[in-house]
Amino acid sequence: MSINWKRILLLIGFIASIFLIGYLLYYFFLKPTIPSQTGVTNGNTNGGLLPGAGTNVNIPTKTNTNGALPGQAGTTNVNQMAVPPEEIAQKATASEVANGGMTKISALTDSAAYEPILAARSDDIIYYNKTTGLFYRITADGKSTPLSNQIFYDVEKITWSPDKQKAILEYPDGNKIVYDFATNKQIVTLPQHWKDFSFSPTSDRLIFKSMGNDEENRWIAIANIDGSQATKVEHLGNEDKTVDTLWSPNGQIVAMYREDKSYDQQNLFFLGQNNENFKSTVLDGRGFIGQWSPSGSQILYSVYSSKNDYKPSLWIVTAQGEDIGNNRQSLQLQTWADKCSFANDTSIYCAVPRQLNEGAGIFRTELDNSPCDIYKIDLRTGSKSKIAIPETSQNISSVVVSQDERYLYFTNKDNGLLYKINLK
Repeated sequence: MSINWKRILLLIGFIASIFLIGYLLYYFFLKPTIPSQTGVTNGNTNGGLLPGAGTNVNIPTKTNTNGALPGQAGTTNVNQMAVPPEEIAQKATASEVANGGMTKISALTDSAAYEPILAARSDDIIYYNKTTGLFYRITADGKSTPLSNQIFYDVEKITWSPDKQKAILEYPDGNKIVYDFATNKQIVTLPQHWKDFSFSPTSDRLIFKSMGNDEENRWIAIANIDGSQATKVEHLGNEDKTVDTLWSPNGQIVAMYREDKSYDQQNLFFLGQNNENFKSTVLDGRGFIGQWSPSGSQILYSVYSSKNDYKPSLWIVTAQGEDIGNNRQSLQLQTWADKCSFANDTSIYCAVPRQLNEGAGIFRTELDNSPCDIYKIDLRTGSKSKIAIPETSQNISSVVVSQDERYLYFTNKDNGLLYKINLK
């Protein structure tokens, strides 16, 4: 019987092709990769290499899981915190004190600090921690103590008195209380239809909006902090969105309201508590956000208009007595007024976004997402200067300056942490 070599060769070829296909599948899909001995890119998508450490790819290191600087509590994986080489170089050259360039920052908290304010007659900061429900007082070196042992769960909005001893705490269910931290006692539960509070300069009275069920029963009103002796100041009607209850530090003004003047302009009117006939001033834009200077002689505010692609623009204007409306000038900075803080009547510090897209003033929630630098404005000369570039990118939501201007505190919009920059 003759051997069929053709069939044998076909069988051998078939078997060889199976082995070849199997090897190729292993080589391209199943073969493990060997880490580089000069650097590790495991999970690093920004191109920055971490230092090699033998065959130990994942090197744990102490750091703050909420974004604090090294040395704070917490641990994480180096590969999750990969830092670009240029940022490492920036940190190495960052100045300890703000001098116009890259500046070191210190994280004072390891959890979000809500509504931070400067404590009275001190450089300490008071803030609310939503996780613990406690208010804290923290020093410039990060030492934190509870302001009170009373726990306040789920506080949604906080309005502080000028003496920083009393606060109106508002909750998601509509409840509102006045609490005295000096005595650790609740003063009163306020009516739920009262809103938009502001304390008098003496911290013993309130301006607010009383929102009745119909427009005829909606008023701007004043009352004692215990809710007694409520007095109507001005009929509000349906103008809720155009009225700001904001008691001036000198006591002259209790509220402001806006009326359209043109497409890109509004008139800003001022209300006193005794029907005073104050002058008005012009706003070159919409979206008014304002804050009083410490003496109440000026208002710092931001507005947006078509002239600047609907980005927030910073302005200052005199707002006292017969001089209301005088000295109105643009500060030539694109930021929101609530990202600024008066150090005194002549110095303002602001967090200014490096980049703002068109329409940021209108769609702030979506477009206020840029890293910020710190600027100082001298109102005596009109000069402004960039004084600090935080060593790591910071989307700053609020700024507080110490009384002696030694420190600038700020909160990060993304993680809520409280940071400090040395100004001197």
